[in-house]
Amino acid sequence: MKKRVTSILLAGTILLSTSCASIVSKSNYPLSIESTPSQANIIIKNKKGMEIYKGTTPTTVDLEAGSGFFSKASYTIEFKKDGYDDKTVPVEFKLDGWYFGNILFGGVIGLLIVDPATGAMYKLDTEFINETLTQSTASVSTKELKIYDINTIPTTWKSHLVALDK
Repeated sequence: MKKRVTSILLAGTILLSTSCASIVSKSNYPLSIESTPSQANIIIKNKKGMEIYKGTTPTTVDLEAGSGFFSKASYTIEFKKDGYDDKTVPVEFKLDGWYFGNILFGGVIGLLIVDPATGAMYKLDTEFINETLTQSTASVSTKELKIYDINTIPTTWKSHLVALDK
């Protein structure tokens, strides 16, 4: 009987000291990033503007869900590739429904301390980003072919002409 009471008390303590979202969800999420065309340079910055990742597409990056106590993370991804317009894409986290499981399973400790501190109360809004970059109009040069008659070319060009033999 004493062992049974001890087991029940131990199980109750474990249940009350954990949190629902921390058990079911996670604090870090993988984000797959691709672009068309591929091999675009990317820079990921957190909501404070600090660079946390630099690389090329395609890639997968682990992002933290929280950025402080009761504060969800947010990021921006900057895509850059020569000949294409730069593009910035936001990455947002949202409240995880499992967080409310603390009312039944995690208790006050999970609701007010563990999940808010670990960021497990938030989840990634999307797990995959595939951005299509648009070709830069500034890099497209218009070239034209002009055909001149020998009598209409500038005189300064005539000294550079070469006769072709038949």
